[in-house]
Amino acid sequence: MTGTATRYLYLVRHGEASPDESGLTESGRRQATLLGQRLRGIPFAAVHHGPLPRAGQTARLIGDQLKNVPLHVSEVAGDYVPYMPGRDELPAESADFSLRFLAGSTAEEREHGPALARQALDLFTGPVDGEEDRHELVVTHNFLVAWLVRDAMHAPKWRWLGLNHCNAALTVIRYAPSRPASVLMSNDMRHLPTELRWTGFPPELHI
Repeated sequence: MTGTATRYLYLVRHGEASPDESGLTESGRRQATLLGQRLRGIPFAAVHHGPLPRAGQTARLIGDQLKNVPLHVSEVAGDYVPYMPGRDELPAESADFSLRFLAGSTAEEREHGPALARQALDLFTGPVDGEEDRHELVVTHNFLVAWLVRDAMHAPKWRWLGLNHCNAALTVIRYAPSRPASVLMSNDMRHLPTELRWTGFPPELHI
């Protein structure tokens, strides 16, 4: 993608959700507020967020800590399977595991997810036109963060699988003109106290 100015894309998985996913837990609300405090001072052009309650609530709590930054709800920033690989694309040793994981997706997800993922690349990646750099925040879900990181690394399309991000962790990708995309940070949780880190990961993976 061409452009004359640099885009800084800030990607955030929503805060910790309640078991029924109807909204955030108290910990999730604290995570979002602390992340918003960390992001103060960044001249965001916009905050984009998915339509589900856990993403919308996270975006609003972050937005409360920012100055007059517009929030935009977008299906493209939602929760969906971005790419459905065939067995022949996957490493032989992990193909069965990956295909079992994907088998739980619905026919609708298989049809619409990849189209939304392509739109996400069009909307959120690459340098921008103009003379000023642009900073944008996308509050979304694990799969889309993984998809965009995979794209920035020029990894195969199936490689969004296995890239995991914690609740309210921060990932930043820079798209500068005439340069490859650069992942400046990934899954960064320095804004969270110890007790609020690693949520969204299985307990055995908490560090």
